[in-house]
Amino acid sequence: MMQSVEQPLISVLLPVKNGRATLGLALRSILAQGSTSLEVLVLDDGSTDGSPDLVRAISDERLRLIVDGQHKGLAARLNQGIDMSRGRYIARMDADDVAFPARLQRQLDYLVAHPEIDLLGTRAIVFRSPMEVIGLLPFRATHEEICARPWRGLPLPHPTWMGKASWFRTHRYRAPEVLRAEDQELLLRAAPTSRYACLDEVLLGYRQDSFSLRKVWLARVQLLRAQAGLFYRRHQWRNLGLAILAGALKVAVDVLAAMPGSSRLFFARMAGAHDERAEQALKSVLAARD
Repeated sequence: MMQSVEQPLISVLLPVKNGRATLGLALRSILAQGSTSLEVLVLDDGSTDGSPDLVRAISDERLRLIVDGQHKGLAARLNQGIDMSRGRYIARMDADDVAFPARLQRQLDYLVAHPEIDLLGTRAIVFRSPMEVIGLLPFRATHEEICARPWRGLPLPHPTWMGKASWFRTHRYRAPEVLRAEDQELLLRAAPTSRYACLDEVLLGYRQDSFSLRKVWLARVQLLRAQAGLFYRRHQWRNLGLAILAGALKVAVDVLAAMPGSSRLFFARMAGAHDERAEQALKSVLAARD
């Protein structure tokens, strides 16, 4: 079915748990990048919906399926992928998102031209199935801009990440994991000794099909705990106070968004943030699902 390519330049980590409905499109969008110096590690986390079978049915030597039937969590699976990756660079991808055709090449070109950068993201456009565009995720370009307000979170979308493999091996995901805030905890923890950047180009479609108050609250609580611990250890009292205040305000918005017909409040930060070219590119990728 699948054979391993030798010494790939880029290793893509794609964890999945019961994501069969969207996994095929996500994989096709990554494999359509056109790079032969690429491996895609599909890290199954105990799926029961046939996700591994879908991967096995795809004949592409760049695919590597990692499956053991167990549920270990996102952080553990990503650390497993880091250990098994062979590329000089590691990129992230989620099973329900779509990569634009030039994504990895654009990021590779930037990282080669800017060796001081450890981790690079891209802009992302948010959508709901089947093709409803919501808007663009918040964007900051430089390390200083990304880290300027750590109490609000660092705007570097997790599924857009690509960086040096050595950076990922030095700064591993925290396990037991910070549920639904693994990326933010890692960014905050590694920031003092790292350099981040984000391309001012929309290169990923970020799927957001539903608003779950329980999941959002879990992420809020876990992120606040991670922030509080880091800010306390670093004696960053102002950041600690602002993180608590920002968390309370976000919870208030979450409660309002959970009311019938009010879910769009959750996406208010994207209001007015549209990019016609990106919307057309997204629709083109989504239309290629079959």
